[in-house]
Amino acid sequence: MTAPASTPTIDVHAHVLLPEVDEAVAGLPGLAAARALDARRGGPAALAVNGPMVGARVPRLTDVAVRLAAMDAVGVDVQLVSPSPSHYHYWAEPRPAERVCRLANEGTAAHCAKAPERLHGLGLVPLQHPGLAVDLLDHALDQGLKGVEISSHAPGRELSDPAYEPLWCRAEETGALLFLHPFGCTLDERLDQWYLSNTVGQPAENAVALSHLIFSGVLDRHPRLKLMAAHGGGYLPTHLGRSDHAWRVRPDARGCAQEPSSYLKRLYFDSLVHDPHVLRELIRAAGPGRVLLGSDFPFDMGTEDPLAALRAADLSDSDLHAVRGGNAAVLLGLA
Repeated sequence: MTAPASTPTIDVHAHVLLPEVDEAVAGLPGLAAARALDARRGGPAALAVNGPMVGARVPRLTDVAVRLAAMDAVGVDVQLVSPSPSHYHYWAEPRPAERVCRLANEGTAAHCAKAPERLHGLGLVPLQHPGLAVDLLDHALDQGLKGVEISSHAPGRELSDPAYEPLWCRAEETGALLFLHPFGCTLDERLDQWYLSNTVGQPAENAVALSHLIFSGVLDRHPRLKLMAAHGGGYLPTHLGRSDHAWRVRPDARGCAQEPSSYLKRLYFDSLVHDPHVLRELIRAAGPGRVLLGSDFPFDMGTEDPLAALRAADLSDSDLHAVRGGNAAVLLGLA
């Protein structure tokens, strides 16, 4: 699409911290084990850094005035705000899981309501309990949110699991946006040093989750599904040649109707890849209408100046303005 220079700058990857969610799970059976698993996967060095890093960012994660000032400082007009992925709590049993999602939906909506012209939100659904997901997606939409944020998997379930078909159907029917944002990596202790759990783990989780959606035929069955992947979709968009080759030569890789790379143009991706060459390749592979500005505000693995990162890719004016805000304005119904 061609977007004018006057289009607002829209950051689709920003987070909010909701203390009421953590209060709701405090002391529940399973929380200690979940935290121990996260610590084991990340390693002690990452654990020592994470607490102070998040603590220093609490005002930007919770105070709308501080958030807006930070946005103004880097020229961002609008943010799409999603709960911190630490709020997934996919270990929780049905009743607390439902409470977590309702609190996250209502809390995110209340946060955005303090600046409704500039903040729009996403909620949560409990992927560990597929039978609750449709109702909680509807709850998120009832709060005025644009959709929900999901991780790359739930314990014992990949996104290709048939149990998620009602969720995909409802999201397609309502036009809800699904924001795929991994949290944690199942490679466990192999990545417990040097923050590999994030730098390698997050792109790997994106690639695995998107591959499940593509190869299982989810995107064939739900062609109008609005699904956006964080972190530029991880390793998948720039390395799909191998998947295409497997699809051509191996019958066991033929779960989807077309070559896997063709599905990139049915998905959306944020621009947070930390490399202008990779960003240009992502735009080439997915198309300039499928990449949206993302910062991971305000965490340290994001970018403090998403516009500067975008301009470093040296795009054409039309592509720059599309990624900067034009694509998001259409996707979110803000045009």
